[in-house]
Amino acid sequence: MLGREQYYFGWTAAMLMTLNATQRIWAVPAVLGQADALRSLHAGLMAELRPEDCLVYLGNYMGHGQAVADTMDELLRFRAELKGIQVVHLRGAQEEMWVKLLEIQWAMRPTETFQWMMAHGVEATLRAYGGDPAHAQAKFHAGVVVTTRWTTKLRENFQEHSGHYEFLHSLASAAPTADGKLLFVSAGIDPGLPLEKQNDAFWWNAAGFEAMTAPFEDFSFVIRGFDAAHKGFRTGPFTINLDAASSIDGPLQAACFDLDGNILASLSA
Repeated sequence: MLGREQYYFGWTAAMLMTLNATQRIWAVPAVLGQADALRSLHAGLMAELRPEDCLVYLGNYMGHGQAVADTMDELLRFRAELKGIQVVHLRGAQEEMWVKLLEIQWAMRPTETFQWMMAHGVEATLRAYGGDPAHAQAKFHAGVVVTTRWTTKLRENFQEHSGHYEFLHSLASAAPTADGKLLFVSAGIDPGLPLEKQNDAFWWNAAGFEAMTAPFEDFSFVIRGFDAAHKGFRTGPFTINLDAASSIDGPLQAACFDLDGNILASLSA
């Protein structure tokens, strides 16, 4: 199979969002369309969060699961309920693929790109917003104009869900803490590049995260929210894999960190 870099994904400029926590940071790993689990987790978080805390979600809200749109609604609902707490949402691979699917008419090889996306979970998001994978191939073969009509309809369907479009286009790439000790990412990092040059390494370079044998810049820990290998929660000298899921079906487990990267508490759903 062709490598990811050979498909049409382009480069997305890093948008960093600084976490201004004074004591604690709650982090939520990949949700992947598990709306019920997210609601349960939010109920626990509501009882635990303090006004001086930060809450950071580490991307991959879409994809794989059966309730993608409901998951997005729940993220928006919970954010609206929180007062006095900084809430940051990161972009994951699923959100990146959805953005690129909505402009797939400009891909060099749309059929192969689409097939790769489907194999990596985007089908659930496509169906959630009224798309049928069976129709896609014919659109691609008909050319750019027909494909553009198809993606335009998908975008219109997406925009009919209140707040979803704005949410998707407000996502941050990564979240460093104000003191520079912790860096929260979706899935990966390139240890050889500076923070501001990471671009899509944050959601595609899992190998770089796994290979870290020294601190990244001055950060004590890089903390990620999705492990495609599903090896479970684990810590290393300079990394923390927060994803406790044994499969794409969960479980969903959030963790509370102090500013040094120590885990103070956890919640599961």
